[in-house]
Amino acid sequence: VQLVESGGGLVQAGGSLRLSCTASGGTFSPYAMGWFRQAPGKEREFVEAISWSGSTTYYADSVKGRFTISRDNAKNTVYLQMNSLKPEDTAVYYCAGKSRPGPADRQNVYDYWGQGTQVTVSS
Repeated sequence: VQLVESGGGLVQAGGSLRLSCTASGGTFSPYAMGWFRQAPGKEREFVEAISWSGSTTYYADSVKGRFTISRDNAKNTVYLQMNSLKPEDTAVYYCAGKSRPGPADRQNVYDYWGQGTQVTVSS
């Protein structure tokens, strides 16, 4: 399975962006999907995740109430709607897919990763 992110860019603080991650080369729906991000000089961290059915979501406290993950299995795509963006949200955002059990916020349970998309929030 190949994952390709899109939708990143430059936005002012308080603005919004929607990231997309489209899967190809395999069956998308059995995979739980997650979004992670890595800011300059920092470790990659968990942002949000969604179960294969879309019925359960998980999120980091830092994005609670601002970011929303969703998926459309018919389009093999997972989305990350980001509202009320802050300069500290600036990072490369990665989507990832997993079929193994394990905590959704753990990077080492994910099998597939995209190449990342840059999000820059100016103050």
